[in-house]
Amino acid sequence: MRTQGELELRRFRAVMWPTVTPSVFPRHRRFMVATALLAVVSVVLGLATPASAEPVPNHGSNQTLNTLRANLESAAAGYIQAEARLDKSKERQAEYEQKQKQAQAEIAAVQGSVRKYAAQAYTMGRLSPLGLMLSSRSQDELLDRMVAFDRLTQRDITALDKYTQAQTLLMVASDGIQEEIDKQNKEVEEMRVRKQVAERALAAVGGTPTRVDVDHASLPDATPSPRNPDGSFPSQSCSEDDPTTSGCLTPRTKHALLETQADGFGRYVSCYRPGDQYEHPKGRACDWASAESTFRGTATGAEKVYGDRLASYYVKNNKAFGVMYVVWYCTIWHPATGWRKYNSSGSRCGDDPAGDHTNHVHLSIY
Repeated sequence: MRTQGELELRRFRAVMWPTVTPSVFPRHRRFMVATALLAVVSVVLGLATPASAEPVPNHGSNQTLNTLRANLESAAAGYIQAEARLDKSKERQAEYEQKQKQAQAEIAAVQGSVRKYAAQAYTMGRLSPLGLMLSSRSQDELLDRMVAFDRLTQRDITALDKYTQAQTLLMVASDGIQEEIDKQNKEVEEMRVRKQVAERALAAVGGTPTRVDVDHASLPDATPSPRNPDGSFPSQSCSEDDPTTSGCLTPRTKHALLETQADGFGRYVSCYRPGDQYEHPKGRACDWASAESTFRGTATGAEKVYGDRLASYYVKNNKAFGVMYVVWYCTIWHPATGWRKYNSSGSRCGDDPAGDHTNHVHLSIY
């Protein structure tokens, strides 16, 4: 049984030399045959042509970049979790403050009732049961005084109970507020330390402050990723299929990918990629091309606008997704530092579209 390659060769022989083959082909005939044979070999072996090969950004690797990435990842992870705990603590503090106001209002109301009942008791005379019996001039007056005495007693007990409960609530709320403030001070200090780490790391690549954000009001609000009860993000592995490759993603990264596409950013994207120890092989990063269907040269015009909007979209929704950093057009956004200049390839901005991130937006998720 003939192979597919043999059948293809027989077809080309039938077309190129239907009669007896000469011992030496003319030069143009030899060129045509060689071209035809190359095409057959490509078909038989299944070789990809340059047009069908998927280009992947090469972000480079050296000691400086490796140290930078490790420091940025560590700083971002610590900052994100501290910020999440801080936000949750502020929510609890607001709840305690609401309870504090409620307790203060109840205390004020009870105090008013106590004053009212005290005035009535003063008018009637605050007598004991024996005193009521001795001071009453008739049986009817005795019964009236006993009913009034019982009413005042019950009111006093109820008012006292409310007052005690309100005071307890006020004490608990006040203590809770102080506890949350102490926690917040701790998280703020943690964030300050993480910010210093990130800034020192970025200084090694000329990370001076800059700004590329567009108006956040014009960008969609993304649906947040699930969090733990304390506000932190759960630890996740590369357990979900990556719709953009044959690899995997963490649930949080896949959520960010699908939300981004649902919010109108539908150009070419590639997420999982093996080869190093950073976010792509862990299923925690995506590269979004500024062009429609592939990675290519430095973005300009509408492609640059698309990249600007996408990068700003991730900044706006960084808490919703758990964004560690965004890299776009020789700049990097980090939750602890904001936008900083970033040129990982060491070239002039735009000379290396992949390393400078001028042809794609890189997203890393915690």
